[in-house]
Amino acid sequence: MTVSAHPLQWPTGWKRIDAHYRRAARFGRARKQKWDGGWELSRPVTLTEAVDRVLAELQRMGVERQDVVISTNVRTRLDGLPRSGEREPDDPGAAVYWQEVIGQSRVIAIDQYDRVADNLAAIAATLDAMRAIERHGGAAILERAFTGFTALPAPGAAREWWDVLGVLRTCTLDEARAAYRRAASAAHPDRGGTDARMAEVNRAWEQAQEAAR
Repeated sequence: MTVSAHPLQWPTGWKRIDAHYRRAARFGRARKQKWDGGWELSRPVTLTEAVDRVLAELQRMGVERQDVVISTNVRTRLDGLPRSGEREPDDPGAAVYWQEVIGQSRVIAIDQYDRVADNLAAIAATLDAMRAIERHGGAAILERAFTGFTALPAPGAAREWWDVLGVLRTCTLDEARAAYRRAASAAHPDRGGTDARMAEVNRAWEQAQEAAR
């Protein structure tokens, strides 16, 4: 997945919130009783905790760590994840990209809170809410909802056929054909996909066949 973990790569077509309207969040904070009978808020969620929440939610969806990119304006560690202890950036937005087994690229981006950790925690909460749809028997609804989270290529930046199909460039034609069938099934408008996505998958399959000649 050719997405930048740092600096923030905001997804194409997603609106940004005006910095003036960003607000503090309460992710990770819980009211607890003090020794004197009063109440206080526990500490806010840390960046490491927020990252762990996102990865845990995606793992529950069957997405492996290597298929996830967490993109923020926080410098990254050697493993590509945001580094803790960094100064809060002027732009605290966060975008999480992931690749599904069928090759579909997804993204969720949030920038309404004034801390990167809170925006990531909000993404984790969104993923949990989406999974709840499936838990209650709404698999078809879930797929249609996730269509809105399809990661689009930047304007003018067409994806290579192997990226569209979710295979290696060196795959066999049979492997490409199997990947095409999976991708076409998911991309079909009758199954929650779009005409544009279906056209992209069909074009990728044509290019895969040409490359095999």
